[in-house]
Amino acid sequence: MPRNLSLARACLAGGAILFSVGAAAAEPAKAEMAKAEMAKAAMADGDGNGGGADVLTYGLGLAQQRHSPLTQVNRDNVKDLVPVWNLSLDNSANMSTQPLVKDGVMYVVTHNATAAIDAVTGRQKWKTMVDLPEDAGSMICCGIQARGLALRDGVIYRPTLDAHLMAMSATDGKVLWRSKVADYKQGYSMTGAPLLVGDVLMTGISGGEFNTRGFIRGYDPKTGKELWTRYTTASPGEPGFETWNGSDNWKTGGATTWVPGTYDPELDLVYWGTGNGAPWNPQTRANGGDALYICSVLAIRPKSGEIVWHYQFSPGDPYDYDSVNEMVLADLTVDGKPVKAVVNANRNGFFYVLDRTNGKLISAKQYAKKLNWATGIDMKTGRPIDTDMTRRFKAQEEMGAEEEIWPSVFGAKNWQPISFDPKRQLAYVNGMNFGFKMKNIRQEPRLPAQFWGVEITGWAEPEDGNRGFIAAIDPMTGKHVWDVPLKIPHWSGVLSTAGDLIFTGNLLGEALAFDANDGKLLWKFKTGSGISGMPITWEREGKQYVTMTSGAATVYGAVGADPSLPAVPVGGSVWTFALHQ
Repeated sequence: MPRNLSLARACLAGGAILFSVGAAAAEPAKAEMAKAEMAKAAMADGDGNGGGADVLTYGLGLAQQRHSPLTQVNRDNVKDLVPVWNLSLDNSANMSTQPLVKDGVMYVVTHNATAAIDAVTGRQKWKTMVDLPEDAGSMICCGIQARGLALRDGVIYRPTLDAHLMAMSATDGKVLWRSKVADYKQGYSMTGAPLLVGDVLMTGISGGEFNTRGFIRGYDPKTGKELWTRYTTASPGEPGFETWNGSDNWKTGGATTWVPGTYDPELDLVYWGTGNGAPWNPQTRANGGDALYICSVLAIRPKSGEIVWHYQFSPGDPYDYDSVNEMVLADLTVDGKPVKAVVNANRNGFFYVLDRTNGKLISAKQYAKKLNWATGIDMKTGRPIDTDMTRRFKAQEEMGAEEEIWPSVFGAKNWQPISFDPKRQLAYVNGMNFGFKMKNIRQEPRLPAQFWGVEITGWAEPEDGNRGFIAAIDPMTGKHVWDVPLKIPHWSGVLSTAGDLIFTGNLLGEALAFDANDGKLLWKFKTGSGISGMPITWEREGKQYVTMTSGAATVYGAVGADPSLPAVPVGGSVWTFALHQ
C-alpha cells in the first residue's frame, strides 16, 4: 500500500484578472494606464482585490514583499493579541508553509494533505490526503515539507513529493488533474510553490544535491498539459554552454528552482532564482567554470520560458550558496530617481539590487556580519572579488586540509523569506552568523544519490555566541538600521505591516512581534512546536487576524549541532490570533 506522504506547496497569482484588464484597454494610452495599475496591484496582496483583507498569493503579492497594509493590530495594541483558535494538522513533518485565505476560508498544505478551514472558527471543512509511493521520501535532501499553494477561480494547485503537479477543487478537495513533472527515482522532488501568471501555471523543481538538471516548466492550468520547459543549465548551442569548460556535467548540473519566482505584469517578466551547482566541487562539476545558470536569477517570459536576461550571483560557486531566495520586486529611489528593482538578500552574504528591466547591477553590499570568501563585488563586471581561499576551492579538485568559510553552508540567510516595507524602503531579514569547515575531495559519481564532491567537517562559531539575527536592512547599503542578535537563528519567514509590526517565529515555538521602528520585542506567544512557517495577516468582517503554522523538523535542527537548541516536540498545527475583546 502506498504511504500517505504528501507534499504540497504552491504559490498563487491573480494573473487572470490582471491580464483581462490589459486586454480590455483598446487604446494605447489606456493600455499603458492599465499596465501601470496592474503593476501597482502586483505589489499589493494578490490581484489587488482586498487591500490585504484576503491572502491570495504566496508572498502576499506577485512581488513577494510580504508586507500588509492592515493597521488594526499595531505596535500600540499588539500586547493584547490572543489566540482565537488552534487546529492540529495531524503530522510530524516540518511546517515551513504559508496558508492562503479567501472569502473566510483558509487553505493549508502539509507534507501529506491539503486542508480547508473556516478561517474565523478554525473548523476543518475538508481534508484531502495524497497517496505517494513508499519510497517517495528517499530522494529528499533537506526535510519533507510543503511551503504553500496556489489558488484561482475555485481551483487549488499543488505539487507532490514524487514530482507531480495537481489541481484540486477548492470547494471539496476533489482532484481535477494530476501531471507528472519529473521522475522522483532519478533524484527529483517538488517542495516549491507553483506560480500562476495569466494562462500559465509555472513550477520549479528540487533535487540539486542528487545531481539532477534544474528547470522551470509551464503548464496549462485548466488541463495540466505541458506548455514549455526552460532548463537552467546551458546545453550545447545555447548561450552560457562555454562556461561548463567542456564538461558534460551540464546534464546533471543542478541549478534547481525550488522557491517560486515573482512577476511584474507591466514588463511581463518572471524573476526566478536558481540553486547550487551539482556537485558542489567546481573542478568535478565544470573544470572550474562559472557553470551557467547556477546561483543566478533568470528573467523569463511566462508564455514561452524565453530568457530575457540573467545575472549570476556566485559564478562557479563552491559553497552551496543557492540563489533560489525570493526575488522581491521593489520600486526604489536611487540617486533621486525611481528605479524598478529586484532586491535579493543572497545566501552568499551580499544584498543585491538589480534593475529589473535589464538586469543591470545597481548595488551589492555585504549584509552578513562575517564573510571571508570574497572581498566585495566588482561593480563593473558584477562578479565577486574572490579571496585566495575561494580561488583554491575553484582550482583544486582535491584538497589536503579543510578551510573555514563564512558564512556557512546555510548562508547569511537561507530559504526563509524577507519582508520589504515599500514606505520605509527597508528589508526585514532573519539572518545567520556562523561558518563551516570544508574541503574538496575527489569522489566518484553515485547517481541517483547525494553526491557533493566535498567533505564538511564541522561548524565555526561566532565570537559572541549568537548564531542568528533579525534586522532591518537598507538594501542599497547592506547596513543594519537595527539589529537583534539571536542565540538560535530563526527559521521562519518575516511579515511586516503598516501597523509598524514585524511578525515571525522561532525554533523554540514562540510566535513573535517586533516594533518595525527599532526592533523592540512587543509580544510573544508559546506554541507547541518550533515555528518555521511564514506568517500572514488578513481581515474578515472588519476584524484583523494573524496566522502562522507551528511544527518544526528542520534541516538546521537535524544537522546544525546547535548547543542552544533543545529537543523541541514535533507536531504541525495552525494558530490564529486576534485582539482581545
